[in-house]
Amino acid sequence: MNKISIIVESILAAGVVALFILFFTVNPWAKKAGEAVEAQGELLPIAVVNTDSILQHYTLAVESSDKLQAQYEESMVKLDTKAKAFQKEYETFQQDVINFQKKVEAGAFLSRERAESEQARLQKKEQQLMAKQQELENLRQQLSSDFMNQQAALTQQLQDSVQACLRDMNADGHYHLILNDAVLLNKTAGYDITDEVIEALNARYTK
Repeated sequence: MNKISIIVESILAAGVVALFILFFTVNPWAKKAGEAVEAQGELLPIAVVNTDSILQHYTLAVESSDKLQAQYEESMVKLDTKAKAFQKEYETFQQDVINFQKKVEAGAFLSRERAESEQARLQKKEQQLMAKQQELENLRQQLSSDFMNQQAALTQQLQDSVQACLRDMNADGHYHLILNDAVLLNKTAGYDITDEVIEALNARYTK
């Protein structure tokens, strides 16, 4: 049997990024129109939010992300403990195999039946170790899958929460467009409502 190795993979908790666009249309004349309106001291009915900033300061996002990461790290510690115990058991098995081979070569067994009995024991132990190796691999895959599913659920929860907040904030229809600044190449001061959104989100979460 080839040496069995257990590699515990760490999944880097990816940042939860949500795109909040209530309506978005690219118009070739938008920039000139915007400049004309701003030149008169007015702003277009457009708002911009910085989703990275929301994720950093929205209490629900911060607490949920920290909790999810802590759960994942705890699971990885348990998996690593199991993997180390398996490795120690396998090394003991390897030494038993070496000792068996030395005894066979030296003719140390008192009978053929005794040698066959020891060989059968080692073969059974090998099968048990292979089963444990597969169990560890299955556990690793399950933990990774669970983490990704929980992360996807958190992403959806944050999207729903922010979109609901934006709908309430814009109940009067003041803004015709609310954009994620990730889609913008440039923006003019006065359109960013990120701080107001974060304040509203945290107020809703506190309640």
